Amino acid sequence: MRIPVIAGNWKMNKTIVESASLVKELKDFVRGIKGVDIVVCPPFTSLWVTKKIINGSNIHLGAQSTYWETKGAFTGEISPLMLKDVGCEYVILGHSERRQYFRETSKEVAKKTETALSANLTPIVCVGENLEERESGKTESIIEQEIKALFPKIDSTLTARIIVAYEPIWAIGTGKSSSPQDANLIIKFIRELFSSEYGSKTADRIRILYGGSVSPKNISEFMNESDIDGALVGGASLHALSFSQIVRATEIL
Repeated sequence: MRIPVIAGNWKMNKTIVESASLVKELKDFVRGIKGVDIVVCPPFTSLWVTKKIINGSNIHLGAQSTYWETKGAFTGEISPLMLKDVGCEYVILGHSERRQYFRETSKEVAKKTETALSANLTPIVCVGENLEERESGKTESIIEQEIKALFPKIDSTLTARIIVAYEPIWAIGTGKSSSPQDANLIIKFIRELFSSEYGSKTADRIRILYGGSVSPKNISEFMNESDIDGALVGGASLHALSFSQIVRATEIL
């Protein structure tokens, strides 16, 4: 049985004071909820204060990116060991905004995934197609390329620790979302890719999330699908009430 994950990606939002206020409120809203892994991913500057506030609660800490080296002359980057040191358990990798704006390649995402795993962080690896790729029927080929780039870098004994987030790029921050049925078909396809490489037992253990304009109104529809194991939440995670409602709806299911 795969434990659902609801992860909030705050992106480049919230000062330290604002982060503290948000997570204090969220901690109260989700107190006592079980059966769901709740993850918040603040900006780097707010990791320490968030960890201080959630310590001992049912909320886990994640970061929004990391580098593929653990130390060295890489100005402006952050090491997975530094994230671990501040209390992170999770890290988002290969988000479409990193791929689009910062030109991260699938090969680089794979290297980051390998290093994150070696630092005992749980990577949340994002994959997804843009609108042009979707309309030209390239969704599966794009997803396959992004997923298969991971395989040479991942030891089979660590594969089940990976979380994948399917985020159709055209649905991120637009208010549009994939239909639950379409999302489930792609997520099932992702699981089949892992199964062909690592076997069905390993593939069945990997948690695969949906992301793209997830809200309290539509989360139940996605969670009712057979292969969807949770959500990577953007805008709705910036408000304690809406994020907690998504978490609570997942717990009920």
